[in-house]
Amino acid sequence: MNKLPKNLESFLSEKLSHTEAKQRLASVVKALAITVIQVANLVEKAPLAGQLGKLDHENVQGEQQAKLDLLTNDCFVANLQACEAVAGIVSEELEEAILFSKDTSKPNYLAVFDPLDGSSNIEVNVAVGSIFSLLNAPIGRATHAEDFLQKGTEQALAGYAIYGPSTILVLTFGEGVHVFTLDRASDEFVLTQENMRVPEDTKEFAINASNARFWEPPIQQYINECQAGATGVRGKDFNMRWIASMVADLHRILMRGGVYCYPKDNKLPAKAGRLRLLYELNPMSWLIEQAGGKSSTGRERVLALMPTEIHQRAPIIIGSKNEVERIISYYKTLDNSNATKNNMINNSD
Repeated sequence: MNKLPKNLESFLSEKLSHTEAKQRLASVVKALAITVIQVANLVEKAPLAGQLGKLDHENVQGEQQAKLDLLTNDCFVANLQACEAVAGIVSEELEEAILFSKDTSKPNYLAVFDPLDGSSNIEVNVAVGSIFSLLNAPIGRATHAEDFLQKGTEQALAGYAIYGPSTILVLTFGEGVHVFTLDRASDEFVLTQENMRVPEDTKEFAINASNARFWEPPIQQYINECQAGATGVRGKDFNMRWIASMVADLHRILMRGGVYCYPKDNKLPAKAGRLRLLYELNPMSWLIEQAGGKSSTGRERVLALMPTEIHQRAPIIIGSKNEVERIISYYKTLDNSNATKNNMINNSD
């Protein structure tokens, strides 16, 4: 049996050293790893440094920003701008893409990220995280904002960090999902798990139940069946888990299975979903799919969606394959029923 590579440096040397593009990709991963360590330090020391609390203004999403949202965003921006292979960035905390002047004759990457996912949990000392993704930048010409609008299937790297009892870095390059743990003694990320697999079946679901009255029928049906437990059609009891940090909820699913739902509902009809496609849903969907799970809006694969703008929102149902497929089947039943009714109405006219 092969031993796990000692640390992230040796892992990248083994996996990403064969071409110039991969070597430059490795350089971006190293910049991200440095950023994660800096963010972990900020999160850990925030109470001592007086960096907890909200600011008086909102980000482009219309969400009130926390002090740490901006501080962690600054870390990502500074380290990625300094990286030779990053041609531009998109952040949840910035209204527009930022483009860098880099050598366009070489393979470069576009970084998209949520610098501090779940920041509302900071003041109660609950796990938060960072989500990021790398896309290929065009070769031979300057980068434009439209270049970020790529399907999730086009990602070159997806990853997240979770700041909890340990600082964990999770990565995929499209060849499995690998977990690194920060060794505080050396400030190095050590490979602790590789080729992670999400169990196909589960007895856990994660959803914001306070929105139940706004859900579409397929989600209502699924959650009602889970709540009925062993006395219902599922014939087994389920547990509900909800941390209100996508990173924390999906890390749990990666480790032991489950299904996470942030579906489209009619609470805010103008919004297609709550979470952002480019820098939240796409990286997390690729990670879960690479681990054998599944990710869908309920009606189509998340990774197949073509973004039309950088802060686009979308619904998501993600996690253990068999549970996600069950929910998809409920959406198909609803849509087929609606189509049949519409045909009957049209024919009667």
